[in-house]
Amino acid sequence: MRCVVTGGAGFIGSNLALELERLRNQVIVIDTFLKGNRKNLEGFKGEIIEGDESKLSDIKEKIDVIFHLGAITDTTITNKEEMFRNNVDDFKLVLDFCKKNNCKLIYASSAAIYGDGESPMKEDDEPRSLNAYAESKLEMEKMAKQAFKGNTLVGLRYFNVFGPREHFKGKMASMIYKLARQMRAGKNPRIFKYGEQKRDHVYVKDVVKATIKALTYPDFGVFNVGTGKATSFNEIIKFLNEALGTSYEPEYFDNPYKRAYQDLTMADMSKSEKNLGFKAEYTVKEGIKDYINWLNNTGWYGE
Repeated sequence: MRCVVTGGAGFIGSNLALELERLRNQVIVIDTFLKGNRKNLEGFKGEIIEGDESKLSDIKEKIDVIFHLGAITDTTITNKEEMFRNNVDDFKLVLDFCKKNNCKLIYASSAAIYGDGESPMKEDDEPRSLNAYAESKLEMEKMAKQAFKGNTLVGLRYFNVFGPREHFKGKMASMIYKLARQMRAGKNPRIFKYGEQKRDHVYVKDVVKATIKALTYPDFGVFNVGTGKATSFNEIIKFLNEALGTSYEPEYFDNPYKRAYQDLTMADMSKSEKNLGFKAEYTVKEGIKDYINWLNNTGWYGE
């Protein structure tokens, strides 16, 4: 199978590109390297094209599927025009390429679309976007539905993903990574008062598995990618202490983003389980243990 991964030097994209290659697929990575990093692709043997989605037109061989993961993911950006220019306009280029070349498309949507909606969050819930990032992802889903012409076209609403190769995301890296860094540096982990906010944290290895499984779906669809369970930040610190062999207490502070902040995210995974055959293998505790082992072995704490 010939695959293109846009945003392939980013967090999820690099993990996906490496796994696709391990499964003996021919993989082309497209990335601007404004956010992604070449170090994420160490060991990758496929072609790397530097640029945005317009570079798709440079590809001459037949492509079977595009995994579109290239996007601005900063939920704190308030400039809607900038967000749409990067996320929505580039997605149109991908849709046009897939239509012209009759290839499958799997693209990254986001649980941010649910905003402060009730949990467990279902794919047919009314969107309650709280920021420009979520609005751009919702617009992408609408565009995909309009563009659907009978081939696989799947959007995946990723929940709170954590794991290897995320530290180049800087301030947008997962809280699990940020807290691990603080604790490894001998500091008390800092979280919003009083640590009872809950997230559906999903390990990147499971996310990659779900993304590849989406290829088997022959239709248009939007699916959640999470664990179906919510974990509080207090619990996260407990699991990190166990994995790191430490005993730090959380340091609480006021949440400056309260009006645009989700207190609870939890995926309803029934649709994904039924249609994609996907169920997360890692619990949050198991994912954290595996992740800390990886960070210790690679030294990729970003110091």
